[in-house]
Amino acid sequence: MKYLSIILLCCVYMMNSSAFAQQKNDQHSRYKKVPVGYLMVLREGDDVLAEIENLAIKEKIPSASYTGMGFVNVKFGFFNFETKEYDPREFEKVELASMTGTIAWQKNKVSLHTHGLVTGKDFQAYGGHMLAATVSTGSVEILVTLHDKKLERVMEQPLGANVLNLDH
Repeated sequence: MKYLSIILLCCVYMMNSSAFAQQKNDQHSRYKKVPVGYLMVLREGDDVLAEIENLAIKEKIPSASYTGMGFVNVKFGFFNFETKEYDPREFEKVELASMTGTIAWQKNKVSLHTHGLVTGKDFQAYGGHMLAATVSTGSVEILVTLHDKKLERVMEQPLGANVLNLDH
């Protein structure tokens, strides 16, 4: 009976240690400071645009440009100038061959403008304005390059779109 208790205690300890180790692995750092700004590494399930926005808020980024690559589920939009809305299209488990964007501010909130290009296993390419993206399998790597001045976006008419304003 004494040995059974020891074996059970060991099993419980190993299960807890294994769960703790797995939990630790799920809590990887999302970004690291580098000389030009920040390097982000996002993992499966992470919301790409939300993580960039969170970084901008937490680190008080005045403005920046970013580039990225990896594997995503993505929703692109093509801006319809007649309706002033995006016509969306979604792609699952595709390779993000290229992502580029800017961080600015609009009415005291982070304003991202992001475009991307993805390919499937057939090497067919699709791209456009990124409305949403989550990391699918693997990871997404993003380099955020800081700018020294705060930049704002303003709604410009008759265009009906938010445009980066360099005059402020």
